[in-house]
Amino acid sequence: MTTPMAAPASLAHRLMGESVNDCAFSPSNMSPNTVQTFSSSDSQGVPLHTAWTFWIDKASKAGSTAAEYQANLKKVYTVNTAQGFWSVYNHIPDVTQLPCRSYYHLMREERQPLWEDPHMQKGGTWRLKCRKHDTSNVWKELLLAAIGEQFEGSLAEGDDICGLSVSPRDRDDIIQIWNFDATLAVNDSVLSKVHSLVPDVQFLAEFYKPHQTHAAYEGVKRAGVEQTAHNLNGRFQPHQGQGVVR
Repeated sequence: MTTPMAAPASLAHRLMGESVNDCAFSPSNMSPNTVQTFSSSDSQGVPLHTAWTFWIDKASKAGSTAAEYQANLKKVYTVNTAQGFWSVYNHIPDVTQLPCRSYYHLMREERQPLWEDPHMQKGGTWRLKCRKHDTSNVWKELLLAAIGEQFEGSLAEGDDICGLSVSPRDRDDIIQIWNFDATLAVNDSVLSKVHSLVPDVQFLAEFYKPHQTHAAYEGVKRAGVEQTAHNLNGRFQPHQGQGVVR
């Protein structure tokens, strides 16, 4: 997959927020020319298997409701081609420029990154704690694997990759891979695929957590789903205090 030329640094600078406490940029401030650039790039080239949508959200306080979390979400753009993906990826600020505890998301089609979303509520995320000097590379490699459907051979029948998230933290960063069905995650080999994509990266921690085991989850819960939480070695993890802060 060929990487188009990156946008001028001045454009990324104009997209940046004025305060370090705000989002790295606000999609509502994108100029018509920027949006036209995305549209033009996305209208040509190699089509993706499905559309993918970039989202950004600023840091939410612990215990935020689903509605409060959703209010912080901002859609950047939905891409349908490889060229469209690169156009958006190269125009928005790098993940290293995100404020602490804010997020970039790339979700399949136009689904929002919400635990309670009807298509997501039965799933969960593999959570990877990443050293800061590795984050940008890992994030890019996982994005390319997702839009290229490279995880397909690592999933149990009936499962799917729904999206990816990245969030800078104080000392390290968090990358998450969303799947469709938490009960199938133990049969998936997604983490092995990740290791093959970035063989030189040593993650500080890695485990799986179903959405429904989060204390702030507001949807209908399935009995026994908490037993699907596990780390790479298959040991069950307690669900208190893990996962996305909301």
